Amino acid sequence: RRLAEGEASARYERSVQRRTKAAHLPVPKTLAQFDWSWPTKINRPQIQNLFHLDFVAKHANVVFISGVGLGKSHLMTALGYAACQRGHSVLLTGAIDIINTLATAHAAGGLKKALVAYVKPEVLCIDELGYLPIDKFGADCLFQIISHRYERGATLLTTNRPYKQWAGIFNNDATLTSALLDRLLDHVQTVVIEGKSYRGQSHA
Repeated sequence: RRLAEGEASARYERSVQRRTKAAHLPVPKTLAQFDWSWPTKINRPQIQNLFHLDFVAKHANVVFISGVGLGKSHLMTALGYAACQRGHSVLLTGAIDIINTLATAHAAGGLKKALVAYVKPEVLCIDELGYLPIDKFGADCLFQIISHRYERGATLLTTNRPYKQWAGIFNNDATLTSALLDRLLDHVQTVVIEGKSYRGQSHA
């Protein structure tokens, strides 16, 4: 029995490693590593509840909104890693990385195939939406991804912009932004974190 349990444990660990590698997680993060004391405003019970991963089965979304250096990328990465451990397919990437990849694919005539990579995972984690300007092509691509994932997969986002400023992210296209938010916010948990950047604490 011990031998069988050992083999099962080894298979599980290998499968987690495969999913983690495929997810492109920069460094696996966990909730236990998060510094709760730094933000001045954070809903700890809400975040802890997210780690039950109910949103994955419900094909719901999670949006982390805060300034820089408050841990939103850490929390999203930790959720992605937890999903890998629970057997879900995950992909973590930056918003600008998505656009650059799709622009290259479009130039080569393979845009439709390239889009599938972002629609297929059970959990798609998009980091740093709103930090750099997005042109019309990029806005259209992100809209297509959100639209195709609607009620088919869970999408996680980190951003430094409240929803009312999202038109400024999407090339000031109010119609596209409204349509995207309509899909994204239909099933969403919004996590707002406030405080000063953790990265700057040593300079305080």
